[in-house]
Amino acid sequence: MRQLVKITMFLNMFVFLAVTSYAAEYSGKKILFVDSYHEGYAWSDGITTGLKMVVEPSGAQLKIHRMDTKRNSGEDFKIKAAAETKALIESWKPDVVIASDDNASKYLIAPYYKDGSLPFVFCGVNWDASGYGFPASNVTGMIEVDDFKGLVNILSKFAKGDRIGFIADDTETTRKVVNYAKSVFGYDLDAHFSKDFEDFKKGFAALQGRTDMVIFYSYAGIKGWNEEMANEFISANTKIPTGTFQKEVTPFVSLGFLKIAEEQGHWAANSALKILDGTSPADIPIAKNIDGDVTVNLRLSKQAGLEIPYDIVQVAGTVLE
Repeated sequence: MRQLVKITMFLNMFVFLAVTSYAAEYSGKKILFVDSYHEGYAWSDGITTGLKMVVEPSGAQLKIHRMDTKRNSGEDFKIKAAAETKALIESWKPDVVIASDDNASKYLIAPYYKDGSLPFVFCGVNWDASGYGFPASNVTGMIEVDDFKGLVNILSKFAKGDRIGFIADDTETTRKVVNYAKSVFGYDLDAHFSKDFEDFKKGFAALQGRTDMVIFYSYAGIKGWNEEMANEFISANTKIPTGTFQKEVTPFVSLGFLKIAEEQGHWAANSALKILDGTSPADIPIAKNIDGDVTVNLRLSKQAGLEIPYDIVQVAGTVLE
């Protein structure tokens, strides 16, 4: 499992030690956190939690701004959201900006601030940040990677073949993920991107019939998503092994090979404090996530007639029954 399963207590202790190791006084310093998405989206909430665990004890002032570009994925909305965020930066004048996920990097940092004087720390940028010109003299960050090989290897243990389906909301991020799954791991995914719940149901049912396993990536941008109705539909229509990398999707799949959003927040916040101490962003190498957790959904698996091997259940950090 490449030491995938980590213990949350270790992360909390790491954060505590990292914060208490700083000698500088951060009172009066201002950190702006720009979230590409919205409060209530589990990934964003996890990053926010991890970030607060580091920043709040430091004494620095933290302001949070949400661009809300997951629920509003139109190009015009993204451009306007970035312009509004730029206006906030110019009026509030933060000492450092932390920005999560791709849209903040693409629409805010790259066009307005790259190689400028204001330091930025990004997190949650999928797979590769070079397309935005990062790293830059004033920009560092942590990219977000999915362990496709690990998840596919687990699902393959009880799949009947090797055809891989992929279903998600129709966003720039999810399309980027599919491209990297092919270029990095060589997986030619049968992908279905859904803008609304009815289309999701059609796509999910179709993938059950023409693939051997399905990766369900994200539903936050699917309009009309109803958790109760989704649970009922997925329980009735799951015929093959399903998996995810996202915590919020675990009730709807057999297995999770999860990233931990808090890790992104921890790293970004600690890097921001280093910058406030005088370290240049150019001297902080870009990192990638390494922590994770395996989850098993026994309830859904039993309803679908799928028998998860005991060795997988044994190593799972979370078991849903």
